[in-house]
Amino acid sequence: MAESTQQVKRQFGAVAAAYAQSSYHAAGPDLKFLLSEARFNGTEAVLDLGSGAGHTALACATQAARVVGVDVTPEMVAVATNLAAERGLGNVSFRLADVEALPFEDASFDVVTSRVSAHHFANPVRALAEARRVLKPGGSLFVADSVAPEDPYLDTFLNCIELLRDASHVRGYRLSEWAKMLGDLGFATEVLEVFRLELDGDDWVRRMQTPLDKVAMLRTLFAEATSAARATFDIRDEPWGFTIPIALMRAVAVEGR
Repeated sequence: MAESTQQVKRQFGAVAAAYAQSSYHAAGPDLKFLLSEARFNGTEAVLDLGSGAGHTALACATQAARVVGVDVTPEMVAVATNLAAERGLGNVSFRLADVEALPFEDASFDVVTSRVSAHHFANPVRALAEARRVLKPGGSLFVADSVAPEDPYLDTFLNCIELLRDASHVRGYRLSEWAKMLGDLGFATEVLEVFRLELDGDDWVRRMQTPLDKVAMLRTLFAEATSAARATFDIRDEPWGFTIPIALMRAVAVEGR
């Protein structure tokens, strides 16, 4: 298992309960839009990658026939399993598994989802290849994740602050990078929507238990940000915070590609 994957397990094991209570993860606008675009008819088998506290899988379970969520962090799997039991959802289960080596047969699922988790994947191409493998021909992969601007400085700024806040962050990719990764794997891809997620700085670092010395570095980076960064990320001083873009993409597994 990659060192970055081990970092994810360490980082998120300590904050699983906080993510169970996160209002964005439970009910963000991208989740509602994902459900509407999936157009479930009640017969689908769905796989959720990097389930975390299980919010996406649980939402899909209210409309699909069967849902499986996978995560590398035991504490997250436990939290998600408890939430499913509390809500009486018997058609959803959660398993400990690495997205780069999924324990499922080829062409097992109609829909695969990954919501605000891909920026933690140690090898996103391998994870996406696994998603392609377990999807039925013509099946859909829905990816919602923070995306970096195409401008190199703004890309660096976003990934720098994300890494300072969360040591398990690997990379928030540009839309052009997503298009290439998915296209090379035989997906036909479209960007359905780009949402702007407003974040309160204190809540953002509290949820991840960011060390105080890194919080100080973050505050300095925000204070010294260029006018371009301040405008792009809507940087606010007091109370401090900023806004990030969350893209929702649909990638269809095209037969013969």
